[in-house]
Amino acid sequence: MRIKFLLLLVSGLLLQQMVSAQKYGEIGVSAGGSYYLGDLNPGQQFLLTKPAFGAFVRHNFNERVAIKGAVMFGSVEGDDLKSKVNLQRGLNFQSKITDIAATFEFNFFDYFIGSLRHYVTPYMYAGGSVLMFNPKASYNGTTYELHGMNTEGQGSAMYPERKAYNRTVFAIPFGVGIKYSLGRFVGASLDWSMRKTFTDYIDDVSTTYYLDLQSVDPGSATDTQLTSDPALKHRAGMQRGNDAYNDWISFVTISISLRLNYLENERCLNPYY
Repeated sequence: MRIKFLLLLVSGLLLQQMVSAQKYGEIGVSAGGSYYLGDLNPGQQFLLTKPAFGAFVRHNFNERVAIKGAVMFGSVEGDDLKSKVNLQRGLNFQSKITDIAATFEFNFFDYFIGSLRHYVTPYMYAGGSVLMFNPKASYNGTTYELHGMNTEGQGSAMYPERKAYNRTVFAIPFGVGIKYSLGRFVGASLDWSMRKTFTDYIDDVSTTYYLDLQSVDPGSATDTQLTSDPALKHRAGMQRGNDAYNDWISFVTISISLRLNYLENERCLNPYY
């Protein structure tokens, strides 16, 4: 009963704040970088960061609570020879990514664009997103699209349980940032976010090798064999990736937004409150 009462109390206070306080919207653009963590880069933050950009809309319920819808476009890359995690494996990939996200934001301090008193705040956010990707690999100057090559035996007689992976997946974005009011109608923010994805195939690497390549003549190797194992060293069943952990995507961005006034109460007619 006490827990239910506390939940009802908190919900009521939050609803009261959302109804009584100022409401305004924002539109903006973001630019920065994107990178990935996975089998080809298990833990080096910011390694091989690539340019990223996007746009967003935000609705502010009050000085503390907001929701945001955003789309981000970027690229991610992984390379064993650069991360130096598994030099013998020698795999690489690159992929364009598109992320469409909806997040709930909480400001640690009172904040709104145009305020001379509440002009800066750290904040955090979390939500859900749809992530689209398409891994490719380079070998001897040629780039191969990996999804249709079934590099880990997807759909083969040896591994009938391995299905072709989806290139559109669900993800959970969360992050932290800082907002700053630049003037009456312009705001800025600096953000670092992670996306926990529900796939281990952003890099096309997850489980085991399925081809016996030690006896293959390099001159007669197929594109699938070469992109699966450039050194032609491994046997079927040997570990290629670690399917115990899914891949992650991260964005680091600077954003500029414009304030759109609507549904304001009398207290908020002066944006310098």
